[in-house]
Amino acid sequence: MTDRAPLSRKLSAIAESATLKVDAKAKALKAEGKAVISYAAGEPDFATPAFVVDAAAEALKDPGNFRYTPAAGLPALREAIAAKTLRDSGLDVPASRVVVTNGGKQAVYQAFQAVVNPGDEVLLPAPYWTTYPEAIRLADGVPVEVFAGADQDYKVTVDQLEAARTDRTTVLVFVSPSNPTGSVYTPEETKAIGEWALAHGIWVISDEIYQNLVYEGARAMSIVEAVPELAEQTILLNGVAKTYAMTGWRVGWMVGPADAISLAANLQSHLSSNVNNVAQRAALAALTGSQTDAEEMRVAFDRRRRLIVGELSKIPGVEVPNPLGAFYVYPDVRGLLGREWAGRTPATSLELADLILDEAEVAVVPGEAFGPSGYLRLSYALGDDALLEGVQRLQRLFS
Repeated sequence: MTDRAPLSRKLSAIAESATLKVDAKAKALKAEGKAVISYAAGEPDFATPAFVVDAAAEALKDPGNFRYTPAAGLPALREAIAAKTLRDSGLDVPASRVVVTNGGKQAVYQAFQAVVNPGDEVLLPAPYWTTYPEAIRLADGVPVEVFAGADQDYKVTVDQLEAARTDRTTVLVFVSPSNPTGSVYTPEETKAIGEWALAHGIWVISDEIYQNLVYEGARAMSIVEAVPELAEQTILLNGVAKTYAMTGWRVGWMVGPADAISLAANLQSHLSSNVNNVAQRAALAALTGSQTDAEEMRVAFDRRRRLIVGELSKIPGVEVPNPLGAFYVYPDVRGLLGREWAGRTPATSLELADLILDEAEVAVVPGEAFGPSGYLRLSYALGDDALLEGVQRLQRLFS
C-alpha cells in the first residue's frame, strides 16, 4: 500500500492556544475535585444582560432567522455597528464597510488574510494575544515581535517600530487596551504611532474589543480618531464578547476600507457564510439597548482590578504595572525565578506557572504564551471571593 500523503504543513505548525490550554487543564483538575482557582480565561463571569437574552428569545419566533441571510451580516446589525464605530472610534463609515464575523477571532483571521501577502512582515508589539502570530502565519506572513517590558508599561514606541521596519514591512498590529497586559496607549502615543504608520504606507490592524473597559478616567482613543487620514489603511476589529459578557454568542466584526472589507466579505461567503441570526439579533439589542448592565460590569472589573494589583504588589519580587484597561494584570515575575519554592527552582515563567498550579492550585498563563518569559497573565474576570483567595494562595507560596 502506498503511504498516505502528508497532512497540511501549515496547519501542523500552528501552536495550540495557550490560554485555552491552561483553562482546559484547570477545568479538568476541578472535575477531579481539586479546588483550583483559574485566572486563565479572558471571559467575564457575569451573565449576559437579560434584555439581550430576551431579544434572542424573541428572534426565535421569527422564521426569517432560520434561513440564510447576507454573509456580511444582518443589515440592521451592520448599521448599529457603524453607529458604534462613529460613537466610540470617531470614524464615520457606511454599513457597507462592516462585516459581522463569528466572534473576534474570525475577524482577526480575515483581516490578515485581506492585507497580508506571502513573505510580508507584520510588526507585532509584544506582549501580544496568543492568536495574532498564528493568524499572521496562516496568511503566509512573518510576525516580527517588538517587545516592550514593564518599564515601558508594555507599550512600544515609534523608535522601536522604526528600528524593526524593513522594506518587507506591510502591517502593524495595534491593540489598546491590550490583551494580555491591560495597558492603554495615551492619545499622544496613539497619534504618534498612527502618523508613523501613515507616513510609511503601513496597514494597521487595530483590535478594539476592550475599548469600553477602561478605568481611572483613561480613554482608549482609536488610532483612526487620532489620525483620521489613516482610515484608508486601517481595519478595526471588535465584538460584543467582553463588554456585554457574550463570549459564547460568537459575534464579532471588522470595519475598514471598502476594498479590504470586500475581500473579507468574499472570503467569509466561502468560509462560513452568515453568523447565527439569533446571535446577531442579540448583539443588535446589546449595542442599541440600555448600557446600564455593561457599565455595572465595568465598575465591578475596576474594583477587582484595584484589588488584584494591590494584593499582587505585596509579593516580594513581583512588579505589577497598573493596567488601565481590559481585565488582565501582567506582573513581571522575574524576581521569583531562580529561587527555590516548595523544593523547586523555576527558571522560566512556564515552570513557575506549573509550580503555582501544583502547589497552590491556581491557574495562571505564563509569559511564553505572549512573548518573552518572565511574566504571568492573570484575568480578574472572575468572582471577587475567588480572586482574593487565589492571590492569597500566591502570597503564602512566595512568602
